[in-house]
Amino acid sequence: MVYLERFALPTQGQEDAFLGEIKRTCYDSRYPFNVFRYRRMPELEFAPITILCGGNGSGKSTLLNVMAEKLSIPHGTAYNRSHFFEDYLRLCRAETCRFDPEVRRRSRIITSDDVFDYLLNIRALNEGLSAKRQELLQEYSEMRRSSFQMKSLADYEELKKHLEATRRSGSQYVRRNMMDEAEERSNGESALQFFTQSIGEGGLYLLDEPENSLSASRQMELAEFLAQSARFFGCQLVISTHSPFLLAIPEAKIYDLDGKPPRARRWTELENVRLYRDFFRRHEDAFRE
Repeated sequence: MVYLERFALPTQGQEDAFLGEIKRTCYDSRYPFNVFRYRRMPELEFAPITILCGGNGSGKSTLLNVMAEKLSIPHGTAYNRSHFFEDYLRLCRAETCRFDPEVRRRSRIITSDDVFDYLLNIRALNEGLSAKRQELLQEYSEMRRSSFQMKSLADYEELKKHLEATRRSGSQYVRRNMMDEAEERSNGESALQFFTQSIGEGGLYLLDEPENSLSASRQMELAEFLAQSARFFGCQLVISTHSPFLLAIPEAKIYDLDGKPPRARRWTELENVRLYRDFFRRHEDAFRE
């Protein structure tokens, strides 16, 4: 499914005209002006899966943020803005198809900060559960040692706890008296879970370097999940990445933002991927040992 068909950034002439009008202002930063000013950025045409590839400072994150704002897709976390962001957006042009309010509601931009916040929440939840577990074990121990006599109806709940402690093991008592524990996973496992929970059906999803925190095997799992989401569940994905596993997603359209000018290329042509290939070729003999 394709909801975002084309997106055009301001031309160098448009940026020059705007910056010429405000050159006497007191602002030090005119971000996002100047990020792509001399890059001769083409009008981007999108497929069900489109990938933005480029080195650090190539503008991948800026481009995703600009597209999200232009399309009114909400951010989960704060991002870099400036006084001139709205002026820049007015010079951008987006062409969409079937991007109705319901699709926009399901759409989202997911950044590394979103994943990091999720991991912190999981950690905090597990730490809270661990403290609760210790409290219940202490309560169980005290109940086992104490003698209890019910003196009034108000003591009924305490009586139930006392009887339960005498009939069950410590682990059984804890499990029965606390909420289901959050399953403890590694950061990579939790990060992958975050993407599988956050990407639903029929939406436009902008993903900023989703491979962060993921091992090679988890990146391969994520690549398969994203491919299936686009193929079977009506999703459109725009992904910024360095990961060769994501770059190799079949039929993905890839823009090399390091190109002069940036242009669509095959994943095997990208410098980033060729660096991996050359590295393993240099160490090929080590695999035979």
